[in-house]
Amino acid sequence: MRSRFTAAGVAPYIPRMTLSFRKMHGLGNDFVMLDARAGPVAVDAAAARRIADRRRGVGFDQLVVIEPPADDGADVVMRIRNADGGEVESCGNASRCVARLLMDETGRDRVVIDTRGGRLDCRAGPDGAVTVDMGPARLDWREIPVARACDTLHMPVGRDQLSDPVGVNVGNPHAVFFVADAEAVPISQLGPLLETDPFFPERVNVEAVSLIGPDRLRMRVWERGVGVTQACGTGACAAAVAAARRGLAGRRATVVLDGGPLTIEWRETDGHVLMTGPVATAFTGTLAPELLHGPD
Repeated sequence: MRSRFTAAGVAPYIPRMTLSFRKMHGLGNDFVMLDARAGPVAVDAAAARRIADRRRGVGFDQLVVIEPPADDGADVVMRIRNADGGEVESCGNASRCVARLLMDETGRDRVVIDTRGGRLDCRAGPDGAVTVDMGPARLDWREIPVARACDTLHMPVGRDQLSDPVGVNVGNPHAVFFVADAEAVPISQLGPLLETDPFFPERVNVEAVSLIGPDRLRMRVWERGVGVTQACGTGACAAAVAAARRGLAGRRATVVLDGGPLTIEWRETDGHVLMTGPVATAFTGTLAPELLHGPD
């Protein structure tokens, strides 16, 4: 707390600026959304970690800062930090949330979002859902990336029940492990070990996936820099692509996450991955100065 006292007596209290936020989620994968279009918003890694604290802050899986576009081809730039403060390339569920905000704001049914992982074309879907074109799935070992040349359909890495993963990059790196029963995998124990395995120089998101019906997959996820989450949009995209590559599903599948289902299509014409799912606003509020700047 800033002191009101000096050697000369009582000093005037000058409050620091606060910042409004919106708490949103896609199937339970939750975000703190900050609007920086009217002016810059400086949130460093330490501030992100304070805001992410679910007891002393607001709590989130990812923090999203919406910035003005760099050119006329996009509506906004979306910057993303994980709960550990690290900045990441892309987030599918957050992209749907940003797209819904822009659509509600403008009345349009199509918006374009720039991210570090690429440009995303977003369209309104049925019942308030949003479809995001996540771009092409990247499948080469250098694009995942991994530490050495390999066939990404069968990567030589694993721990205990998780072995023989498929590598897919959908704006960020994923290792998709197919198992008999995703529910039985101790993802909270194996996830952090695989995330930081030296085979993945930029770390990796870890998915345990089982087939539960025709073109229907059950997925549990350990997100890089976050931990176990209710849903991961890029992870669902990676799981569907991996299943199609292994011949376990067609190019359109439903991926059932802890928070609910996403519909994924791996388009044959251009290799782009389309993700469709719901979004929701939980609440709005104002961040205390101590969360942004730290205690004095």
